Amino acid sequence: MATFDITALETRMRASLDALKREFQGLRTGRASANLLDPVQVMVYGSRMPLNQVATVSVPEARMIAVQVWDRTNVQAVDKAIREANLGLNPIMDGTTLRLPIPMLTADRRTELVKLAHKYAEHSRVSVRNVRREGMDLLKKLEKDGDMGEDDHKKNSAKVQELTDKLIKEVDSTLAAKELEIQKV
Repeated sequence: MATFDITALETRMRASLDALKREFQGLRTGRASANLLDPVQVMVYGSRMPLNQVATVSVPEARMIAVQVWDRTNVQAVDKAIREANLGLNPIMDGTTLRLPIPMLTADRRTELVKLAHKYAEHSRVSVRNVRREGMDLLKKLEKDGDMGEDDHKKNSAKVQELTDKLIKEVDSTLAAKELEIQKV
């Protein structure tokens, strides 16, 4: 028998918000951040691995990221992965170290980044709404099966909707903060 658990729904909705925040960390805002390379996956040893499992990423200067590759044979693969990640970065090879100068953002690139941020935020909103829909479907099923009364169903539906509205608002405020960060740098 299924049971209704609002905290489980909240946990799943918050996971969508956390994923959005991680995606936003990868959006370049004109200053160097090691998180910028988080989405980069490198093809090494016959499989795809996150960059941080084959190299050390550091920020020696405000407009430079350094990637120290641990295994010399993987330098080309890391270079290729960074170029293919479509982050607008062009690595400069220096032995086993790749230097990534962070170029100034142009107005066009800022507009692209804002559009991308909106796309990420919409994806997050859809995820939150999907969790809401699953919660509402569960409530309907519990009422239909006689495991929950109509009053409890209405009360819990209101809680789910309130939680959804709260998280959508958090997604929107996170988006607004990122948009401001992109525009002001």
